[in-house]
Amino acid sequence: MNCSIFAKATLSLAAGTVVLLTAMQAADAADRVRISGTVESLNGDTLMIKNLDSKEIKVMLKPGMNVMGIKKASAADIKPGDFVGIGSQPTPSGINGAVQVVIFPASMKGTGEGDRAWNVTPNGTMTNATVADAVEDVNGPVLTLAYQGGQRKISIPDDTTIVAISPATKEDLKAGAAVSVQGVSSGNHMMDADAVRVGLAGATPPR
Repeated sequence: MNCSIFAKATLSLAAGTVVLLTAMQAADAADRVRISGTVESLNGDTLMIKNLDSKEIKVMLKPGMNVMGIKKASAADIKPGDFVGIGSQPTPSGINGAVQVVIFPASMKGTGEGDRAWNVTPNGTMTNATVADAVEDVNGPVLTLAYQGGQRKISIPDDTTIVAISPATKEDLKAGAAVSVQGVSSGNHMMDADAVRVGLAGATPPR
Protein backbone atom coordinates (compact mmCIF):
# COMPACT_ATOMS: atom_id res chain seq x y z
CA MET A 1 0.00 0.00 0.00
CA ASN A 2 1.20 3.52 -0.80
CA CYS A 3 2.51 4.99 2.49
CA SER A 4 0.96 8.40 1.93
CA ILE A 5 -2.45 6.85 1.25
CA PHE A 6 -2.14 4.69 4.39
CA ALA A 7 -1.15 7.74 6.47
CA LYS A 8 -4.15 9.72 5.21
CA ALA A 9 -6.48 6.80 5.93
CA THR A 10 -5.08 6.45 9.45
CA LEU A 11 -5.52 10.15 10.16
CA SER A 12 -9.09 10.05 8.84
CA LEU A 13 -9.84 6.98 10.96
CA ALA A 14 -8.47 8.72 14.05
CA ALA A 15 -10.53 11.82 13.33
CA GLY A 16 -13.65 9.70 12.99
CA THR A 17 -12.99 8.01 16.29
CA VAL A 18 -12.56 11.35 18.06
CA VAL A 19 -16.00 12.31 16.78
CA LEU A 20 -17.39 9.02 18.14
CA LEU A 21 -15.81 9.11 21.57
CA THR A 22 -15.83 12.80 22.60
CA ALA A 23 -18.78 14.70 24.03
CA MET A 24 -20.74 16.87 21.62
CA GLN A 25 -21.19 20.61 22.05
CA ALA A 26 -24.46 21.53 23.81
CA ALA A 27 -25.62 23.58 20.83
CA ASP A 28 -25.56 20.50 18.61
CA ALA A 29 -26.96 18.01 21.14
CA ALA A 30 -30.61 18.37 20.10
CA ASP A 31 -29.87 17.54 16.43
CA ARG A 32 -27.15 14.92 16.78
CA VAL A 33 -28.09 11.26 16.88
CA ARG A 34 -26.34 7.92 17.14
CA ILE A 35 -28.17 4.91 15.75
CA SER A 36 -27.36 1.22 16.01
CA GLY A 37 -28.90 -1.41 13.78
CA THR A 38 -28.28 -3.59 10.73
CA VAL A 39 -27.60 -2.73 7.11
CA GLU A 40 -30.47 -3.26 4.67
CA SER A 41 -28.82 -1.86 1.56
CA LEU A 42 -26.18 0.52 0.22
CA ASN A 43 -26.75 2.43 -3.01
CA GLY A 44 -23.96 4.88 -3.78
CA ASP A 45 -23.76 7.13 -0.71
CA THR A 46 -27.24 6.21 0.55
CA LEU A 47 -27.23 3.65 3.36
CA MET A 48 -30.50 2.10 4.51
CA ILE A 49 -30.43 0.57 7.98
CA LYS A 50 -33.00 -0.94 10.31
CA ASN A 51 -32.52 0.36 13.85
CA LEU A 52 -33.00 -1.57 17.08
CA ASP A 53 -36.71 -0.62 17.05
CA SER A 54 -37.07 -2.15 13.56
CA LYS A 55 -37.56 1.27 11.96
CA GLU A 56 -35.94 2.00 8.60
CA ILE A 57 -33.48 4.89 8.64
CA LYS A 58 -32.08 6.54 5.51
CA VAL A 59 -28.47 7.55 6.08
CA MET A 60 -26.60 9.87 3.74
CA LEU A 61 -22.84 9.23 3.74
CA LYS A 62 -20.35 11.95 2.94
CA PRO A 63 -18.63 11.20 -0.40
CA GLY A 64 -15.32 9.46 0.24
CA MET A 65 -15.87 9.14 3.99
CA ASN A 66 -13.96 6.41 5.83
CA VAL A 67 -15.69 3.48 7.48
CA MET A 68 -14.35 2.09 10.75
CA GLY A 69 -14.27 -1.68 11.14
CA ILE A 70 -14.95 -3.48 14.42
CA LYS A 71 -13.78 -7.04 15.01
CA LYS A 72 -14.22 -9.40 17.94
CA ALA A 73 -11.42 -9.66 20.51
CA SER A 74 -10.88 -11.14 23.98
CA ALA A 75 -9.36 -10.20 27.32
CA ALA A 76 -6.24 -12.14 26.28
CA ASP A 77 -5.70 -9.58 23.50
CA ILE A 78 -5.31 -6.71 25.99
CA LYS A 79 -1.67 -6.13 26.92
CA PRO A 80 0.22 -3.52 29.00
CA GLY A 81 1.01 -0.58 26.76
CA ASP A 82 -2.20 -0.94 24.73
CA PHE A 83 -4.46 2.08 24.39
CA VAL A 84 -8.08 1.19 25.11
CA GLY A 85 -11.49 2.75 25.57
CA ILE A 86 -13.49 1.09 28.34
CA GLY A 87 -17.11 1.77 29.25
CA SER A 88 -17.65 0.65 32.85
CA GLN A 89 -20.01 0.90 35.79
CA PRO A 90 -19.66 0.73 39.60
CA THR A 91 -19.64 -2.67 41.33
CA PRO A 92 -19.97 -3.68 45.03
CA SER A 93 -16.21 -4.36 45.10
CA GLY A 94 -15.50 -0.65 44.72
CA ILE A 95 -13.73 -1.23 41.39
CA ASN A 96 -15.65 -0.43 38.23
CA GLY A 97 -16.56 -3.41 36.07
CA ALA A 98 -16.21 -3.17 32.29
CA VAL A 99 -19.28 -3.33 30.08
CA GLN A 100 -17.41 -2.92 26.82
CA VAL A 101 -13.77 -2.59 25.74
CA VAL A 102 -12.45 -1.13 22.50
CA ILE A 103 -8.79 -1.85 21.68
CA PHE A 104 -7.25 0.91 19.56
CA PRO A 105 -4.47 0.35 17.01
CA ALA A 106 -1.09 1.82 17.98
CA SER A 107 -1.53 4.62 15.41
CA MET A 108 -4.55 5.94 17.37
CA LYS A 109 -2.97 6.00 20.82
CA GLY A 110 -4.13 9.06 22.77
CA THR A 111 -7.49 9.37 20.98
CA GLY A 112 -10.04 10.95 23.33
CA GLU A 113 -7.76 10.30 26.32
CA GLY A 114 -9.36 10.82 29.72
CA ASP A 115 -12.08 9.72 32.13
CA ARG A 116 -15.65 10.99 31.63
CA ALA A 117 -19.32 10.22 32.23
CA TRP A 118 -20.86 7.56 29.95
CA ASN A 119 -24.65 7.53 29.73
CA VAL A 120 -25.08 4.04 28.25
CA THR A 121 -25.35 2.57 31.78
CA PRO A 122 -26.37 4.11 35.13
CA ASN A 123 -23.42 5.97 36.67
CA GLY A 124 -21.33 4.78 33.74
CA THR A 125 -17.79 5.96 33.00
CA MET A 126 -15.84 5.96 29.73
CA THR A 127 -12.08 5.78 30.18
CA ASN A 128 -9.70 6.13 27.24
CA ALA A 129 -6.24 5.36 28.54
CA THR A 130 -3.09 3.25 28.34
CA VAL A 131 -3.00 -0.12 30.09
CA ALA A 132 -0.31 0.35 32.74
CA ASP A 133 -0.78 -3.04 34.39
CA ALA A 134 -2.89 -6.18 34.05
CA VAL A 135 -3.31 -8.75 36.82
CA GLU A 136 -5.51 -11.80 37.32
CA ASP A 137 -8.07 -11.64 40.12
CA VAL A 138 -10.45 -14.34 41.37
CA ASN A 139 -13.17 -12.63 39.30
CA GLY A 140 -11.04 -12.18 36.19
CA PRO A 141 -8.51 -9.66 34.83
CA VAL A 142 -8.11 -6.27 36.51
CA LEU A 143 -6.55 -3.49 34.46
CA THR A 144 -4.84 -0.37 35.74
CA LEU A 145 -5.45 2.41 33.23
CA ALA A 146 -3.27 5.51 33.16
CA TYR A 147 -4.28 8.75 31.48
CA GLN A 148 -3.06 12.32 31.74
CA GLY A 149 -3.95 13.51 35.22
CA GLY A 150 -5.27 10.25 36.61
CA GLN A 151 -5.52 6.50 36.94
CA ARG A 152 -8.39 4.00 37.22
CA LYS A 153 -8.64 0.27 37.98
CA ILE A 154 -11.29 -1.66 36.04
CA SER A 155 -12.16 -5.36 36.23
CA ILE A 156 -13.07 -7.30 33.08
CA PRO A 157 -15.99 -9.70 33.76
CA ASP A 158 -16.41 -12.77 31.53
CA ASP A 159 -19.46 -11.27 29.78
CA THR A 160 -17.69 -8.04 28.76
CA THR A 161 -18.02 -7.11 25.09
CA ILE A 162 -14.44 -6.75 23.78
CA VAL A 163 -13.67 -5.53 20.27
CA ALA A 164 -10.76 -4.07 18.33
CA ILE A 165 -10.70 -1.39 15.66
CA SER A 166 -9.79 -2.73 12.24
CA PRO A 167 -9.56 -1.27 8.70
CA ALA A 168 -12.80 -1.36 6.68
CA THR A 169 -14.33 0.12 3.52
CA LYS A 170 -17.81 0.90 2.22
CA GLU A 171 -17.77 -2.58 0.65
CA ASP A 172 -18.10 -3.97 4.19
CA LEU A 173 -21.51 -2.28 4.56
CA LYS A 174 -23.28 -5.43 3.39
CA ALA A 175 -26.88 -6.40 4.08
CA GLY A 176 -27.16 -7.88 7.56
CA ALA A 177 -23.96 -6.31 8.92
CA ALA A 178 -24.28 -4.63 12.33
CA VAL A 179 -23.56 -0.90 12.25
CA SER A 180 -23.42 2.13 14.50
CA VAL A 181 -23.92 5.47 12.76
CA GLN A 182 -23.47 8.95 14.16
CA GLY A 183 -24.44 12.24 12.59
CA VAL A 184 -27.13 14.91 12.33
CA SER A 185 -30.83 14.12 12.08
CA SER A 186 -32.67 15.71 9.18
CA GLY A 187 -36.10 14.41 10.29
CA ASN A 188 -38.47 11.85 8.75
CA HIS A 189 -36.18 8.93 9.67
CA MET A 190 -33.25 10.47 7.78
CA MET A 191 -29.79 11.53 8.88
CA ASP A 192 -26.49 12.81 7.51
CA ALA A 193 -23.65 10.65 8.83
CA ASP A 194 -20.18 11.81 9.82
CA ALA A 195 -19.04 8.51 11.38
CA VAL A 196 -19.89 4.88 10.58
CA ARG A 197 -18.71 1.76 12.38
CA VAL A 198 -19.40 -1.69 10.91
CA GLY A 199 -19.02 -5.08 12.53
CA LEU A 200 -16.70 -7.47 10.70
CA ALA A 201 -17.14 -11.25 10.69
CA GLY A 202 -20.28 -11.06 12.82
CA ALA A 203 -19.03 -8.51 15.36
CA THR A 204 -21.37 -5.83 16.73
CA PRO A 205 -20.06 -2.27 17.17
CA PRO A 206 -20.33 -1.03 20.77
CA ARG A 207 -22.80 1.77 21.54
